[in-house]
Amino acid sequence: MDKTLARLSSDVPGLDEITGGGLIAGSSYIIQGRPGAGKTILANQIAFAQARQGRKVLYVTLLAESHDRLFQSLSTLDFFEDSRVSKDLTYLSLFRTLREEGLSALVAMLRSELMRQQASILVLDGLLNARESGQSNLDVKTFVAELQGHAAFTGCTVLFLTSAHTDESSPEHTMVDGVLQLDESLFESRTARHIRVAKSRGSRAMGGLHAYEITDRGIEIYPRLEAAFAVPTQSDRASAERIDTGIEGLDERVGGGLPGSSVSVIVGPAGSGKTTFGLGFLRAATPERPAVHFGFYETEQRLTRKAKALGIDLPALIDSGALTLLWRPLTENLLDKLAYDLLNAVRVSKAERLFIDGLAGFERATVIPHRMVEFFAALTNELRGAGVTTVCTWEVKELSGPWITNPSPEILSQIDNILALEHVRTKGVLRRCVTVLKVRDSDYDTSVAEIKIAANGGLRVTGNLLEGDGASLGSAEADRRQR
Repeated sequence: MDKTLARLSSDVPGLDEITGGGLIAGSSYIIQGRPGAGKTILANQIAFAQARQGRKVLYVTLLAESHDRLFQSLSTLDFFEDSRVSKDLTYLSLFRTLREEGLSALVAMLRSELMRQQASILVLDGLLNARESGQSNLDVKTFVAELQGHAAFTGCTVLFLTSAHTDESSPEHTMVDGVLQLDESLFESRTARHIRVAKSRGSRAMGGLHAYEITDRGIEIYPRLEAAFAVPTQSDRASAERIDTGIEGLDERVGGGLPGSSVSVIVGPAGSGKTTFGLGFLRAATPERPAVHFGFYETEQRLTRKAKALGIDLPALIDSGALTLLWRPLTENLLDKLAYDLLNAVRVSKAERLFIDGLAGFERATVIPHRMVEFFAALTNELRGAGVTTVCTWEVKELSGPWITNPSPEILSQIDNILALEHVRTKGVLRRCVTVLKVRDSDYDTSVAEIKIAANGGLRVTGNLLEGDGASLGSAEADRRQR
């Protein structure tokens, strides 16, 4: 016996994922949200997608607003196709029928139109008005049940749109098969939009809140990363290969290079050489073994200028296909969108090296800070499964003291390798040094090494610093450990 439910492809990025594979054909759903949340956009986006797939759509409004104003708003969105209106999509206003004749007349009119249009999708925009027209909860239940019955007879999927809050005890909520709640919340000075599958009968939906945005393409949903990738899509390769760091004299200190498919973090204060480290790591990329640079701080132009001073021809690497560069300004970002952009760039380019310049950029993007541990676990597990060797940076004021808890210990425990860059002042001269704090399952050199930035070679290790060469030599000693 085939237990697979027929699903509708919504063409709304992320919606099919959070609903467990798409809306169930022939079922009924409430799309709920305050004015401005995007209910109408979402419903029309689904409607036009179904029309493009050859289905007939009946879009009924119970609102006083004219369809001309609706089309005017929708015309600015990429999915809107004027040629399909009145051909594949029929828009009908039954506001007067509801107001003058009531729910029973509305049901009769809808039944007639469904049969006449042979519609596969019915959108009813204005469920709140229908609810207010009923004299009791029984009237509303009867209305929904009769409409569902007529729709099911013709195999029609129904979307009810409402700005009213419907809880689990409301008559509409108990009758429909699924409920999608759209919400916009204020987090200090910024707003964030989230969608939740509040009910999903006969389907295993993805729980929790998922970020979405409204763009020229319509609504785009970014399923919560730790839910979407609760289990990595590929097994951890745990490669025995060693990947050269690109830093002269450092590979031998970490056992021959960084372990393949591992995640490393470079911690250090501003000016210690973290970005320079990353550029040296990316320099070894080739078209056959490409890399991705994902940064928050420096534009491509500024990064190119910095690389040129180090003797690295960044444009040549990009033009050859050896390097993909993504810059996301550290302004207002969506945490999950950043992750999907990053994972997509790795997947498309088939990158083997990844440099993330600024883990704090992800932290600044979240509006729910306690998510970071699970989010980072999902992201790094997916990167390891993709066979990517990842190097990240984390800026700290100093290596001693509070940096150990920022990022949190739970995040640090997920990182395979930790290297610390710091400044040491000796005899009035500021010197840079590197300390290997952790290389998972490997022997490594625990001595503090001086590094210098060469004009045409990036960072290079020049030798060990001796005790007494600088006051900060012991600052990282207590944090040094092997796992």
